[in-house]
Amino acid sequence: MTEETRATVSVVRPGEGESIVLGTTRMRILEDGSHTGHRLAIAESVLAPHTQGPPQHRHAQHDEGFYVLSGTVRFTVGEETYDAGAGTLVVVPPGAPHAFENPADEPAVLLSTFTPDLYVQYFRDLQEAPRAGVEVMSRYATELA
Repeated sequence: MTEETRATVSVVRPGEGESIVLGTTRMRILEDGSHTGHRLAIAESVLAPHTQGPPQHRHAQHDEGFYVLSGTVRFTVGEETYDAGAGTLVVVPPGAPHAFENPADEPAVLLSTFTPDLYVQYFRDLQEAPRAGVEVMSRYATELA
């Protein structure tokens, strides 16, 4: 393996990655965009039972993907509601209003993608100032729906 190839590969093992706690949700940043030229970020999130997620919102500059690894996550997209169990993929394009929550009695685990990586810094900022949610959203081309 050449030095150039080694420099482009990122490996994040169990228990590694940056941890962010937002209320009852624990997030582990697996890729913050620094290894993908800022094209892609990936996070694992654990939503505690009965976790109310963010209010319905829309992103202007990035796609957001959610793959349910375990549990059930309820997605609201506009007026439609979907209960997504393990193995379900939900992809939200820019401009689509959406929200999610864990209505169940068990934790739910999501693998999320952000393309480009813009939104990872939002989670970092929100952890530092949890009551500034809407103001912080606006810095990352996101608004309430």
